[in-house]
This record gives sequence, structure tokens and C-alpha cells, in this order.
Amino acid sequence: MRAMTQDAYGVPEEVLRLRDVDKPEVGAGEVLVRVRAAAVSGSDWHILRGLPYAARPVVGVRRPRNKVPGLELAGTVEAVGAGVTTLKVGDEVFGWCSGAFCEYVAVPEGQVTVKPANLTPEQAAAVPIAGFTALQAVRDAARVRAGQKVLVLGASGCVGTYAVQLAKHHGAEVTAVCGAAKAGMVADLGADHVLDHAAGPVTASGFDVVIDLFGNPSLRTLKRLLKPGGTVALVGGTGGRWFMGTDRWFRALLAAPFLGIKARPLVHKDRLDDLVLLRDLIEAGAVTPVLDRTYRLDEAAAAIEDVRRGRVRGHAVVTP
Repeated sequence: MRAMTQDAYGVPEEVLRLRDVDKPEVGAGEVLVRVRAAAVSGSDWHILRGLPYAARPVVGVRRPRNKVPGLELAGTVEAVGAGVTTLKVGDEVFGWCSGAFCEYVAVPEGQVTVKPANLTPEQAAAVPIAGFTALQAVRDAARVRAGQKVLVLGASGCVGTYAVQLAKHHGAEVTAVCGAAKAGMVADLGADHVLDHAAGPVTASGFDVVIDLFGNPSLRTLKRLLKPGGTVALVGGTGGRWFMGTDRWFRALLAAPFLGIKARPLVHKDRLDDLVLLRDLIEAGAVTPVLDRTYRLDEAAAAIEDVRRGRVRGHAVVTP
């Protein structure tokens, strides 16, 4: 089968190669999925570069442990291993895995489920990890409730598009910050107010919750934005090769009590229950993936670079 492969860390166009590799065999408790689409996210760029360095013990110290990138997919079950009970050959599924930038992948049964009936495979591939992150940021870290004022920083990206919709689903009044070119798209997702990040710092205040998907505001800025006792959900980070800004989480946790706010960092967890919940919300019309661009498998390097540079509204996928 064809797969995008990586033997060393580096920039995508230099280290990614399209090669013929062995088709995987399905093991006990696994399903063999014919990949129809694989999502592209900022995480793919980080993994290709081996950043942050603090993650190297997990992803590979000197070279990538997993030779095929790609973390989420949608496709069709072509074979099932011994002990599989919830899926059968022919099921259209979506979920998360290691090595989605290929034509076939063997995935544990508990990492995929039947895709939403109202989505294409390309749309469904863009749901799992970004959806998990947004759902857990809104529900678990920020604990958004009806009637609250919520500010979403980085609202037009993979996670932000879901965060806006999920905060609205929880009954919040949502102010979204993004680039001017993407403002109409974010407004269509249900944001009550959309601000251009290039117009300067947000001057509004009195928010119950800030969902920070960009990693840039100072703690003093967050204090000004939030009501006393308000909550900032810190998702991801930017800057610094060792920690990519996540060291800021620890500073926030230490400083928050003195600033009169709550800081809740989030490292998302891949959960089948949450994937099923997202499917139900999508089928009910409460959440819709925003799919901007589709690339061929051999264009994966360009797709990763476009996502990293903010050229994509919402999501991009590659199709084998």
C-alpha cells in the first residue's frame, strides 16, 4: 500500500516521502480500515519536527518512533480481528490511530466507531482529536454553563470552530477572536460577537470564561478579561522548543490564586465515549465540522504547512 513516511525529524517537505509499504495485518481486537480521509492538524507539524523536546521520550528521542504520521481518520472496515464485537466488515467508521496518512491501517476496536450518518468521510475525519479537545475544554476544564459569557481565543482553527459551537450548545454567550478573513465563517457557527485579532487587544471584560487556544495572553491580561473568580481554560501553547509554551500552564496555576482567577490547563484525552457523544451532537445538528481543504496523500507536506501558517479555515484532510 501507499503511505507517507518519515525517517527523521525536520520540516515536512524535507522529511515526508510517499512510499510503498506492507499492508498491515489485523490483530486480535483490531479492525483493518481502508482510509478514506485523514485529518491534518498542528499536532502533525509538531510531531514531524519532534517538538516540543519534552515529548521526545514518547514520540522518539532521535528519530520518530512511528514512521507514518497522521492521528485521525475516517474509512471503511475491511476486516475484523478475533474478539471484535461492535464493528463488522463494511461499516463506515471514524476515530483516532497512529499512522493515518496511508491507504490501510489496523486500529484497536475501541478507537473507532460508526461515523455520523450526515457526514462525508472527509468531514468525519476532521472530528476526533479536535472535537475531543474542544469538548473537554468547554465541558471539563471551563465547565461552561448556560448564561455565561465566554471568550474563545483562536476561534477559527481546528479546535476553535468546535469550541464556539459547543459553548453555544451549553447556552453561553460567545465572543470569538479570529482573523478578519475568517470572521464570517465563525459568525455562521453561532458566535454572538466576532473580534478581529489584528485590531488590537480585546477591550471587553467581564467574561466568566476564557478558552485560550492560542497561548499568548499574559496572566495580567487574562485577569482584566475575566470576572473575579472567572476561569481560563489553557489549551496548548506557543513558543519554546522544550515545552512549546505549556510551561506557562505551571506559572498560571501558581499565580491564579493571587490574581483571583481560576486556571485550568487541558491535556485532552482520547475517549470512545466522547467520540460517540460528538457523533450524537453532529447527527442532531448541534455541531458541524468546518472542512476547508482536501489534499491528495502526496500533498500531505503542503497540507501540514498550510495548517501551520493559518491558511486553513477550520480543517484540512488528505485522501489516499
